[in-house]
Amino acid sequence: MTGAREKGVKMGTRWPLLAGVILGLSALVLGFAIGDDTIERWHLAARWTARAGFPLLIAAYVARPLVQLAPSELAKGLLARRKWFGLGFAASHTVHLAALTTFLTITNQPPQTTTLVGGGAAYVLLYAMALTSTDAAKRAMGRWWKVLHKVGIHWLWFVFASSYAGRLSDPDRWVIGALFTPIAFAAAAIRFAAWIKVRRMHAARAVPA
Repeated sequence: MTGAREKGVKMGTRWPLLAGVILGLSALVLGFAIGDDTIERWHLAARWTARAGFPLLIAAYVARPLVQLAPSELAKGLLARRKWFGLGFAASHTVHLAALTTFLTITNQPPQTTTLVGGGAAYVLLYAMALTSTDAAKRAMGRWWKVLHKVGIHWLWFVFASSYAGRLSDPDRWVIGALFTPIAFAAAAIRFAAWIKVRRMHAARAVPA
């Protein structure tokens, strides 16, 4: 009974990883189901797999700030699963990488410089964060673990936020920009508000009684 209970607790915590796999693969399948030919199928798959993991990234991005601002049960639940939201996003975005690489290969299109640099750095950071998501890695890296994960999560946010904001001026894709850009900036506002609150608390504690 104890083993079954522990397994159930682990599954209850790790479900965002499974969600990332399902979201990424579902977006891939949907692109293939709707596209008229091979190129369009891979194009849609690459586009939709990019969006599939975005909610998981946002959940990981705001988990701790939400607890700092208002420690509700929902916020605590997000924080308890933050690592798994991150790993779920990594799984989903790996599917996106495969779809995008395939699309660029079959269309013989070289990636744009901004995509290669910004997206390449994002994947390097993403996989570095995933590989160091264990307690052992955290202990071994010391303060550099925090540096890596802070830089990584902010860079991933920036790539998505700038990408969606750029769509606002595109007549064909402005709806996507209008839908996702506010979500990205709302998440940043939550983190900023939490940062201000923590700084004020530290300043108040530093003042002699």
